[in-house]
Amino acid sequence: MKHLHLGALCAALAGVWPTFALGAPAEAADSSLKQLREQVRELRESYEQRIQALEKRLAEAEGRATQAQAVARQADVRVEAVAQSVARVETRPAAPAVGAKSGEGAFNPAISLILDSKFTRFQRDPSQYRIDGFIPSGGEVGPPKKGFSLGESELAISANVDHLFRADARFALAEDDGAGVVEVEEASIQTLALPEGLKLKAGRFLSGIGYLNQQHPHEWDFADAPLVYKAFLGPRLQNDGAQLRWVAPTPFFLEFGTEVASGESYPGAERGKNGAGLWTAFVHTGGDVGESGAWQAGLSHVHANPRERQFEDNGLTNAFSGRSQLWVADFVYKWAPQGNSRDTSFKLQGEYFQRREKGDLTHDLEGAALTSASRFRQSGGYLQAVYQFMPRWRVGVRGDWLNAGTVDLGSLSSAELPILGAYSPRRQSAMLDWSPSEFSRVRLQLSRDKSRADEADNQVWLQYIMSLGAHGAHKF
Repeated sequence: MKHLHLGALCAALAGVWPTFALGAPAEAADSSLKQLREQVRELRESYEQRIQALEKRLAEAEGRATQAQAVARQADVRVEAVAQSVARVETRPAAPAVGAKSGEGAFNPAISLILDSKFTRFQRDPSQYRIDGFIPSGGEVGPPKKGFSLGESELAISANVDHLFRADARFALAEDDGAGVVEVEEASIQTLALPEGLKLKAGRFLSGIGYLNQQHPHEWDFADAPLVYKAFLGPRLQNDGAQLRWVAPTPFFLEFGTEVASGESYPGAERGKNGAGLWTAFVHTGGDVGESGAWQAGLSHVHANPRERQFEDNGLTNAFSGRSQLWVADFVYKWAPQGNSRDTSFKLQGEYFQRREKGDLTHDLEGAALTSASRFRQSGGYLQAVYQFMPRWRVGVRGDWLNAGTVDLGSLSSAELPILGAYSPRRQSAMLDWSPSEFSRVRLQLSRDKSRADEADNQVWLQYIMSLGAHGAHKF
């Protein structure tokens, strides 16, 4: 089209030139000039229309490109959200891809450090803490010292060993009589490639019984463990042994597990024999309630055969030998609108324990050594609720109770063992915490502790928890 318009213009000029050259009349010249001007105007309008059309097409193309980029960004956000959700739910670490290239840090383990520190104010002396009505568990169940103290900080190291095994180690950094203490909390390996939903773990690990027992202190919703954990597990069951879990291929969550262990920690006792001294079995199941709720429930059993399990009472050393059986029922319900817990959420959690022990109880082991057949049937539990009322802020309440139940000391009396007198401890707690991010938390807790029969202890706890380094997702 461009060439046709230029050709017409040249023809018009050629027609005009002879007219001027030959001295044609002025009328003919004027007519030719008008035609020439008209053709120039048409040519200008044509090109302007073409330019406008091209500019419109360019603008439309740019708009489509911008829209495509926006859609791509939204898709990336959705993919990232799904990836983060899968990372939170997935509890089984992925094996390294076969043939993947190894970088400089490919064999470096993931390392994290959890800092936990407290400031407390108690009415009673924490060094004299006891739970009346129950045989002392001998664990670290008492509150920290008054004032400032170092809580149980945690150093964790974990990595896939190869495509078959994963290793985890956790060290508790605590304070004992003013001196720093390092304890091996967990040091275990677990399989990555067993078929049919099976997983085997061996070494030292937290038992899979109950709900709270599998969590580390920085995961708790309150500054300390419930009374029932302190009295029956001292304050949690930690095994040196092996654990086997199986997740059933069902449309809902269903897990079975069993453990065999040395049984040298409460409710067991130190052993000088071959074989195992403690066995556990547990089952957990759960599912969704609509789009906003989810639940999990479990039932666990612990069997131990303690021999000369010692404890102190009124300055004398005593010992129990016999059979110990513990049943645990746990339940957890979580709610968040449409599953999004960023702005608000709610969690209801509770566990019930029942323990039966039968055997021989020896009073004043290093002196009179009076031995009598004894029976214990005791129970306890806790119920707590935590509500996130706005982003980063939560409030919670917890009620603890213990039931001394049936205590038969045979020929012995409660005067000889005053700690086993008929008493059922109680405890109520309320907390408020603020989490600026998923790596930090500051908590205020108020408690009224009636673990001791003679007087209640009103407690104030101020705690901070800080997470440094790589840290895996918490369990449900």
